Amino acid sequence: MISRRVRQTAIAATGIISMLAVGTLAAAPASADPVVAEPATGVFLAPYYTELDLTGDDQVADDDLQLLADSLGATSSSPEWASVQTGDVDADGTITVTDIAAVSSRIIYDDGPFDIVEASTIDMQAAMNAGVTTSVALTQEYFDRIAAYDKAKIDPAQNGRALNSIITTSTVALEAAAAADAMRAEQGMTSMLLGIPIAVKDNYDTADMVTTGGCGCWDANQTSDDAFMVKSLRDAGAIILAKASLDEFAFGFASEYSSFQPAGTSTLVASPYVTSRTAGGSSGGTGAAIAANLAGIGFGTDTGGSIRIPSTYNQLVGIRPTVGLTSRDGIIPLALSQDTGGPIARSVSDAAVALDAVVGVDPNDAITAEQTGLVPDSYTEYLDPTALAGTRIGFSASMIGANATDVRLWAAAKATLEAQGATVVELTGADAALLTTVMGEGSGSTNEFKHDLAIYAQNHLSPAVTARSLTQIVDSGTFVPSRKSTYVQREAVTEQTYQNWAGPTGTHTTFIANASTNVTALMDSLDLDSIVYPSGTPYGTNGNNMRLSPNTGMPAVTVPMGQTSTDDGPNAIPNAGVNLEFLGHNYDEGTLIGLAYAFEQATHYRTTPALYPDLP
Repeated sequence: MISRRVRQTAIAATGIISMLAVGTLAAAPASADPVVAEPATGVFLAPYYTELDLTGDDQVADDDLQLLADSLGATSSSPEWASVQTGDVDADGTITVTDIAAVSSRIIYDDGPFDIVEASTIDMQAAMNAGVTTSVALTQEYFDRIAAYDKAKIDPAQNGRALNSIITTSTVALEAAAAADAMRAEQGMTSMLLGIPIAVKDNYDTADMVTTGGCGCWDANQTSDDAFMVKSLRDAGAIILAKASLDEFAFGFASEYSSFQPAGTSTLVASPYVTSRTAGGSSGGTGAAIAANLAGIGFGTDTGGSIRIPSTYNQLVGIRPTVGLTSRDGIIPLALSQDTGGPIARSVSDAAVALDAVVGVDPNDAITAEQTGLVPDSYTEYLDPTALAGTRIGFSASMIGANATDVRLWAAAKATLEAQGATVVELTGADAALLTTVMGEGSGSTNEFKHDLAIYAQNHLSPAVTARSLTQIVDSGTFVPSRKSTYVQREAVTEQTYQNWAGPTGTHTTFIANASTNVTALMDSLDLDSIVYPSGTPYGTNGNNMRLSPNTGMPAVTVPMGQTSTDDGPNAIPNAGVNLEFLGHNYDEGTLIGLAYAFEQATHYRTTPALYPDLP
């Protein structure tokens, strides 16, 4: 079910046959000494890598093959049949070498050549399991790519710029990677993120790196602990490699930041496809870094588009979860009515693996209690290339817009959806008008930022930081120069204005609740699995499309749907991507992941930035 790149992530069937012929079975892990593996926890890319598991640890590994080898020749009348029946892949009632070879193909293992560029979690885990590489080696390779590519002007064009996607790199990542390698040697692959290097947006608290929010005024913000999501990633064995740059305090789509720069100066993040263009925002550093293969997977935050815009600008997959699926505790807020954190990745499967690790109820973020009973064992269960078959997908013509690239790519996307078995339904009249109304509500950042930032400062901000309020930030002079009027404006927002807007009965609070109810009712009345629309235009936004998800709190997954063409007119920007976004029911991320995966597997639109190849 899972599509891999060009290599088979399995022990060759001929190798299994040869080992059986001499009565031995080689171990998959890299350790030279035989190790008794502890049962792994979690689901490993279900169902492909889990459905033939015989021993109950949710993955196919050496112990499964040994069990089949010991039962070679067993039939449906044999006493041990119940324990090995799952391994009778060809359903002929007998365990044969053919069955063992088929089961072996479900091991995450590949002893062939490994290339870090465009490597997925499957590729990395398979190579680490085979001993071809290690987490230490992966971490160092990404450090080398950051050193070579991030601050250097690689683009020969006169207006080309450096990526500037990373603010801080970890001084303990290699140590953590060594610990992950030791864990693998002792217990096998305990998680799909074990040893995988990850970059998080620099508004996530990290106990080993400062959290600046993109502002030089907070260069000293070394927090005492990790954000809930960061702790969850570490618990899964991931390596927090670096903190990615962002638009200062996550305000906008330019990704302009002032961290560790002289007062009165700032830097823009560049897209690795067209470095004279922004990588989008506010999670632009995450987008640029993941697109240029400076880390395995990234995490951003989204208030009004800040995961999805960098994803569409950089040909990536982004998940904006339901507000309440991922904890915001330990993340610098912009507007808690709409803030949510989620993954940015090069593939839908990587995004699903990453999401698995960070969901959970957090007592420090009360809204996460809503997810109870609504989270699947693994979002990878939905990675089905046929997921679009029999679905109903809605769209509004006004959300397609008039941009030539979007119009052309939408026509192709609609044809793909239909070819994959979806019924595409145009929303008209009152249904289309409802979406327009929902998107017309403004962002919460104007009225909420001052209030929400004060809560973060009280609970998380390091005592070493002296600029603890908007007034003090302005007085420090150390921020993106163009933001002064914005900060002054937000400082003037009173507590009464905040309550009237975002309080329990505030107009914005009420609007979002009603919008969620009404859009859900619309989808239910038409039996829609999703509503789709372009996430943006080439290096731009498409109307108010980005507001549909945050103004309802409903989840959205964005996936590449193609690039610009000479057919789009003389002003088309070469190599610019546009994404297709899938909006769905609250806490139904699984369905959206399945739809996006099916679209991705039918099209494979993502390309690799030519400016950032393998290092020599």
